[in-house]
Amino acid sequence: MQYTHEHLEIQKTMRRFIDDEINPHVDEWEEAEAFPAHQVFKRMGELGLLGLNKPEEFGGGGLDYSYAMALAEALGHISCGAVPMAIGVQTDMCTPALARFGSDELRREFLAPAIAGDMVGCIGVSEPGAGSDVAGLKTHARKDGDDYLITGQKMWITNSFQADWMCMLVNTSDGSAHRNKSLVMVPMNLPGIERAKKIRKIGMHSSDTGLIYFDDVRVPQRYRIGEEGQGFVYQMQQFQEERLWCAASSLEPMEDCIRDTIEWAQQRKMFGGSLADQQWVQFKLAELKTEVEALRALTYRACDLHVQGQDVTELASMAKLKCGRLTRQVADTCLQFWGGMGFTWENRVSRLYRDGRLGSIGGGADEVMLGILAKTMGIAKRPVR
Repeated sequence: MQYTHEHLEIQKTMRRFIDDEINPHVDEWEEAEAFPAHQVFKRMGELGLLGLNKPEEFGGGGLDYSYAMALAEALGHISCGAVPMAIGVQTDMCTPALARFGSDELRREFLAPAIAGDMVGCIGVSEPGAGSDVAGLKTHARKDGDDYLITGQKMWITNSFQADWMCMLVNTSDGSAHRNKSLVMVPMNLPGIERAKKIRKIGMHSSDTGLIYFDDVRVPQRYRIGEEGQGFVYQMQQFQEERLWCAASSLEPMEDCIRDTIEWAQQRKMFGGSLADQQWVQFKLAELKTEVEALRALTYRACDLHVQGQDVTELASMAKLKCGRLTRQVADTCLQFWGGMGFTWENRVSRLYRDGRLGSIGGGADEVMLGILAKTMGIAKRPVR
């Protein structure tokens, strides 16, 4: 994959917006454990950055996925992990299936306002007893006339306390676990919805993460995305873009962490020289930089094949696995080189250490990625569907 002038201009616009309107407020938002999603998304919508690869008739750019990838990479310029994650939910996690399989009515009602930044979306998959095990979710929708009545709960839901709607994966029949689920658009102002608890996390502080209860929430069946019973398939396809987004958005934070550590090591005086004079430090930072570039190459290749219409489940899973583990390695190694200064709250390296830990959990844990890879490699049995 080669970035063109147009890709680079999109990144330039995004980084300029980040420098002017996001990074100056990040410390304040982290302290408040929230950021103004509607305000930020509206400005991004005005800049045309929320729907680069979405259909033009609904306000999108009509571009291929490589432009969304370029944007995801530029989001890494934000000096925390929470705000880019919240934006990524809007662009690459709760809207791909809606854009691809939703009716024109649904796309007018939910996708167009999301692209414009007038609505904030969230994705409702995880539950208290079903995070990595997507097939095991218990939230169900029973039919009542032309409606669904939805009962259950969703947990670890990013943007949920500010969201105007949720793209929810829910059981709509009693069939097999891979064929009884549908994706349903659920407006978050309906009776029976309780935003029960805002979850405090060790990192990603400015992103609101909620536990949400649903008690006989009445939703029209026409709010279902695509065919009934195909929700699991749609969500697995949606996961491909989510996981590529995770990999792309992790690159710049790791590069920044390494660069900041080099600058610190050159200034830190010890044993008659600088920390950077220690060959172990030099070699370890060189190794980390090499690993980041290897992840970039893997991510770009997966994106290229995705744009060509190929199934990139295997490569996207590899990239997701690698980015979670490598972010942990980069942050931990660099924090060690910072010594006591790395153990302070305000240090950007320590923020990456806290925020980056989610990379091996959210969007499919490392072990789930390894399980997927074992199946694609033919060394583990695929479930009967």
